[in-house]
Amino acid sequence: MIEAEVTSRTGKRVLLAKPRGYCAGVDRAVQTVEEALKLYGAPIYVRKQIVHNKHVVQTLEAQGAIFVEENEEVPEGAIVIFSAHGVAPEVYEQAKQRSLKAIDATCPLVTKVHHEAKRFAAEDYDILLIGHEGHEEVIGTSGEAPEHIQLVDGPEDADRITVRDPNKVVWLSQTTLSVDETMETVARLKKRLPMLQSPPSDDICYATSNRQHVIKEIAPECDVVIVVGSRNSSNSVRLVEVALDGGARGGHLVDFAHEIEDAWLADARTVGLTSGASVPEELVQEVLAHLAERGFTDVEEVVTANERLTFSLPQELKRDMKAAAAARD
Repeated sequence: MIEAEVTSRTGKRVLLAKPRGYCAGVDRAVQTVEEALKLYGAPIYVRKQIVHNKHVVQTLEAQGAIFVEENEEVPEGAIVIFSAHGVAPEVYEQAKQRSLKAIDATCPLVTKVHHEAKRFAAEDYDILLIGHEGHEEVIGTSGEAPEHIQLVDGPEDADRITVRDPNKVVWLSQTTLSVDETMETVARLKKRLPMLQSPPSDDICYATSNRQHVIKEIAPECDVVIVVGSRNSSNSVRLVEVALDGGARGGHLVDFAHEIEDAWLADARTVGLTSGASVPEELVQEVLAHLAERGFTDVEEVVTANERLTFSLPQELKRDMKAAAAARD
């Protein structure tokens, strides 16, 4: 009772965004590594970070996963898992040459963009891939049709694009971009290329769109928005940008609760809280506990969508799990 009175008197509250945290693709990728460790035993090699989250990577390392940059670092004949961000065809080829058993944990929504790239390239289109230079997903998608794909890194990049035939050009995108900035880039491209075609369905994934949408809803009411996520997570970085563009007075990205600076909260009455698509819920709960200790005990969850999508595990892993189960029976 006293706590409630204090809360109402101080007026300190948290607007907790939902959807937040794990998307179906991340859930599948993390589960792939966990199940592979159970089935084959440690060590299991993973090319690149399985998902862009420091805590997840550290947790899987503790269980026996070894993260490497390239296939060359994996002992010949060992098991390697490809991350949720997808890889170029040459990476599969390298794995084959080293006799690696490859398990592909690429998010099915990224695979969809790969298929689109291959299809449009086969029809001899110029493909404008909207995304961030150097991001693993962009490298993987570009590798599907390098001679047909040009990267467009934001609206400013749109003006330097040249194509062979303005009537035969299509845009695709990285799945984790800001929806608004992507549409701004497309609008700039269409000014120069009126016949520019759009992908058959949205490339920006449902989870990225949903997390941005709820942040837009709460941002105008927030003195500060805290996004739990890692700095190399594109969708987490975008959430901070969306919060600030949407009217939040401040926005910060943290991996862990202890990174929150008291100065951010000094004059705040309303804190918005969300997490990127590769962040486990336990990290959000730790932030809520941290905020509660500083008087933010009134938590209101703002829900704009309910996500029910799930993806099954990679076929090659499921086959081996089934065989192992049959051998036990």
